[in-house]
Amino acid sequence: MQKLFKTAVIAASAVLALSGCSPVAETKNVVLVTHDSFAMTDDLIHTFESETGYKLKIVKAGDAGAMTNKLILTKDQPIGDAVFGIDNTLIGLAKENQLVDGVLQPIDFGDVCMNYDKDWFASRNLSAPSDIAQLTDANYKNLTVVENPASSSTGMAFLATTVAKFGDPGYLDYWKKLKANGVKVAAGWEDAYFTDFSGSSGHGAYPIVLSYSSSPAYEVRDNGKSQTASILNDCYRQTEYAGVLSGAKNSKGAAALVNFMLSQDFQKALPETMYVYPITRGIELPSDWAKFAPAATTLVGQQLDVNAGRKGWITAWSKLFE
Repeated sequence: MQKLFKTAVIAASAVLALSGCSPVAETKNVVLVTHDSFAMTDDLIHTFESETGYKLKIVKAGDAGAMTNKLILTKDQPIGDAVFGIDNTLIGLAKENQLVDGVLQPIDFGDVCMNYDKDWFASRNLSAPSDIAQLTDANYKNLTVVENPASSSTGMAFLATTVAKFGDPGYLDYWKKLKANGVKVAAGWEDAYFTDFSGSSGHGAYPIVLSYSSSPAYEVRDNGKSQTASILNDCYRQTEYAGVLSGAKNSKGAAALVNFMLSQDFQKALPETMYVYPITRGIELPSDWAKFAPAATTLVGQQLDVNAGRKGWITAWSKLFE
């Protein structure tokens, strides 16, 4: 009987080895769920994998708002081990739904501001706007593209900006005027910036776009000047977080990945890969940032209870743009 038992154990072990389904092998993969704008160089991926022994798989799940909604819908059967890209407009939603096991760790930040195409305005002898209130003026009709706050974290940040600046329900009056003035609403930041905006690679039809104060540093042309600039007053500071998903198959690997995102190597790469400021103080920024990517001069919305107001604001906004 003992011999038969030993034979069965050996046979079972052989089957596991041949099928590649050993429990140890499964834990070597770590799946990161993130938004579409996430970028990590091959060198950084290699560094993470060689330092930790884990194999990284990246799953992009739409803009940050869409990603968070997807994680909520799949929280009983998580689609990954770690998450990156939940921001300070979404963190309350994540906590309410217990998406993360432990804390959400801040990784980077950026100031959400309006950007404009300097060349477009100069070629038409038209002054660029200096305040978001001016975007409802007839001079800027059909010139602005923003992101949908229901699916985009930058869009939600701007919606919160308008609530902070114009009040509630005054923000809706502003949006009514903006809609009447021909504002375009894109699903996410990549569509708005790289397709619709005239000042970037897409050469679109809209010379004003909702983006970041750091974006002009990546529109420097051969003459050494940036084609774009930001409206630096009344911006919203967006912080992005990473964490271990509740119910993750590989929580240890996820924790290792979050820790890696706080490493010097990863933090140094953030300005070049995702156009954001590293959360770690003292990280040297690219030389162009001092000239072309200043932080906002004034911030709004930091005192708003976004978690309490989000549903009502988005519902009212959505009714207006149906």
